[in-house]
Amino acid sequence: MQQSSEAIASSDKTSNPPSADHKDIIGESLSDELLIGQRYPLSLNIQSIPLSEKQLNSDNTQQWTKHSLEVKSGDSLALLFKRAGLSAKQLYAIDQLGGEAQQLRRLRPGNIVDIWVDVDNLLQKIEFKLSREKTLRIARDSANNFSVAIDALDVEIRHDFAHGEISSSFWNAGIESNLSQGQIMDLAGIFGWDVDFALDIRKGDQFTVWFEKRYSMGEAIGNGEIIAAEFINQGEVFQAVRHSDGDYYTPEGLSMRKAFLRAPVAFNYISSNFNPRRLHPVTGKVKAHNGIDYAARTGTPVQSSGDGKVIASAYSKFNGNYVFIQHSSQYVTKYLHLNKRKVKKGQRVKQGQIIGTVGATGRVTGPHLHYEFLVNGAHRNPRTVKLPENKPLAGDERDAFVVLAKQEMERLESSKRIMLAMRQ
Repeated sequence: MQQSSEAIASSDKTSNPPSADHKDIIGESLSDELLIGQRYPLSLNIQSIPLSEKQLNSDNTQQWTKHSLEVKSGDSLALLFKRAGLSAKQLYAIDQLGGEAQQLRRLRPGNIVDIWVDVDNLLQKIEFKLSREKTLRIARDSANNFSVAIDALDVEIRHDFAHGEISSSFWNAGIESNLSQGQIMDLAGIFGWDVDFALDIRKGDQFTVWFEKRYSMGEAIGNGEIIAAEFINQGEVFQAVRHSDGDYYTPEGLSMRKAFLRAPVAFNYISSNFNPRRLHPVTGKVKAHNGIDYAARTGTPVQSSGDGKVIASAYSKFNGNYVFIQHSSQYVTKYLHLNKRKVKKGQRVKQGQIIGTVGATGRVTGPHLHYEFLVNGAHRNPRTVKLPENKPLAGDERDAFVVLAKQEMERLESSKRIMLAMRQ
């Protein structure tokens, strides 16, 4: 836009106006001197400078209302939207986003979902913390569409060490060694194919762990993966090192993962401590049985110890609710006295899949799981029977892993020696 203004050179003197051939003083070289006291035309080019999107939004965001909603048992995104006063139409728009936005379909009790709405009660933004490191953000853009992004902290990986000796229980020893609950369960998972953490643990058993710790801006934000670990159970040493494929192997490259879990019930559900002279829950006598009894509360999850097919899921007077699973042509596992059965005859199951819950059905005096392991029709002790091995590492992959495993185990042993020396 062109506008005209006047420039005035102030003086108490007067003079004649400039000649007609005097050049415009704006944008031109001045060859003549300015005459004091004379008015001159100025050409000004004034342009509109748009505000940035950030400046435009700053005022709008101040008018938004934030709803911090805690997920309760039975809640869904639909119920959270209803609590925030949002319409089903807006819920549909979010539900159709797909991709990372689908994380909102997997809400758990205790999760916090932050929802921002404007003065017209239109959804503007959603934030959902996926972990201590990642946050899901959904925001309405200038075109009135929703964008989805995952904001991640810059994470620095450091390493730490823990060692413990069991005096009462594995769980207590883990807590005393400053392992998190998640790390204790992970450690049991790594060695769960070799050690029955519910029944085989003894006083004096030891564990050593070399693991990652995650930091952001100098502050610890959580633990990472277990890199290497050792568990000594009744004098037998088990070692494991994490491979780049996410699985754990012995330092020689043999898979820690077996075809069967040693125990079909997680150790932290078992009510009793270790006892080498465990009494039968019905007879009250120390007596060999065809299987193993796990005393636990009614409703405790029972998992299939291996992949297989359900060959029986029924009820009988003595067994109560029971499930039998066939694993290849050689192996059968049996689960008796269940409170509820969660699989049907003919159904295929995976290792670790929940097949029922602990109960007190049939001829029993209290809630427990009776577990049997059969090889070619003969009963075997599930805690000591030799289990089929998974495929080991081979070739160049094995050679590279063995070198890495040796280094990690040396770090673990070195840290262990230092810690034990400091305790003396």
